[in-house]
Amino acid sequence: MNSASRRFRCIGLGEVLWDLLPDGRQLGGAPANFAYHAHALGAEGRVISRVGADDLGRDIVERLGGLGLSTVGVSVDPDAPTGTVSVALDPSGQPAYTIHPEVAWDFLEASSEVLRDAARADAVCFGTLAQRHPVARESIGRVLQTTRSDALRIFDINLRQRFWSHTVILPSLHMANVLKLNDEELPVLVGLLGWTEVDEERCLGRLAERFGLRAVALTRGGRGSRLWLDGRCVSWPLTGSPVPFPVVDTVGAGDSYTAALALGLLWGDPPEEILRIAHRVADFVCTRAGATPRMPADFARELSRGRTSAP
Repeated sequence: MNSASRRFRCIGLGEVLWDLLPDGRQLGGAPANFAYHAHALGAEGRVISRVGADDLGRDIVERLGGLGLSTVGVSVDPDAPTGTVSVALDPSGQPAYTIHPEVAWDFLEASSEVLRDAARADAVCFGTLAQRHPVARESIGRVLQTTRSDALRIFDINLRQRFWSHTVILPSLHMANVLKLNDEELPVLVGLLGWTEVDEERCLGRLAERFGLRAVALTRGGRGSRLWLDGRCVSWPLTGSPVPFPVVDTVGAGDSYTAALALGLLWGDPPEEILRIAHRVADFVCTRAGATPRMPADFARELSRGRTSAP
């Protein structure tokens, strides 16, 4: 691809919903958050999902448009309601989710228009939650099969409540070429594969080799993160411990990290630079309420460094 001549097209594929936070509702859903943050960092962000024919669904479409995201791939379900998630925060700002079932994105459709859009994507991010229902699972598989061979297919594993199983995770790993997970999800995945390996770096390398992944990113909360890329594993921070900062909540921080990771990979940046910017972006999101705060414009300039222009 001629990356210097246009903006990258980054698609969030899966759930879009309202996070019902203690202080009010916020737009949520990891794929939608990914699309927003990719857009805020200079990409063309798009969402493929489904909402209900209700006020909450109309509000989501309006909100996505207001954030600058394309809603061409957001269909309307005539029967199922728009998705909602009840979010409770502990004293450190860590969220606990109650995800309501049988909602519109469970019936996501892979329409011809959606497939045409996916065929032009540079990166598509998907997870396990939107695959809890067989209808959406089949649609997500069709969308991923439509992407170009050089596109990033990022599996942000996102294990939520009981909405995952090996019948979702293993096929997703085979469809992906990039994996992102956290330090709580890693031992679950390792156990699912029947491994006894406990060393994080070796686990990331084994995952990359087993599933033919271009990159594997492991977020570690307050301990930073690791990135396996080009046959080596790099940790952030490079030395010492992360610098503490005031946390309002961590909702959406992981999705902003994934967006920065995607763009860094698309630009072909070295892993140290990818992690530096991904942490700068995610740390900022932690200092703001909700998953989609307004992003400082200098983040996009820093990430692109003049390497991109409008299509």
